[in-house]
Amino acid sequence: MSAVTPPNLLVVITASLFLLGTITFSAGVLVLIFRATSSDVKTLAVQTARLAQKGLTEDIVGLVGNASKLMEAMNQLVRTTAGVGVFLTMLGTLLMGIACWLAINIYQVSL
Repeated sequence: MSAVTPPNLLVVITASLFLLGTITFSAGVLVLIFRATSSDVKTLAVQTARLAQKGLTEDIVGLVGNASKLMEAMNQLVRTTAGVGVFLTMLGTLLMGIACWLAINIYQVSL
């Protein structure tokens, strides 16, 4: 007799789906924790603010304009990173939910 029967295959698929969901969820949380609030982004924001202040005090209009564009780009970068983290977290939760639903259905059928 073969060890790979349809019920065994469904259990393996369900376990794999749950594991994939757990990994995806964890990756999303890690992205939200470490990438969205990166120290590099904070340092760049502080330096850009100083650059804008210097441009204002020395009446350098181009410097202020470029500093504001840099700030807008950094805000967009943080939003994009946070969006990726939220998407991965939601996808992981969805995958784990589907795996649980499949496990419940497999258990009910086996009774």
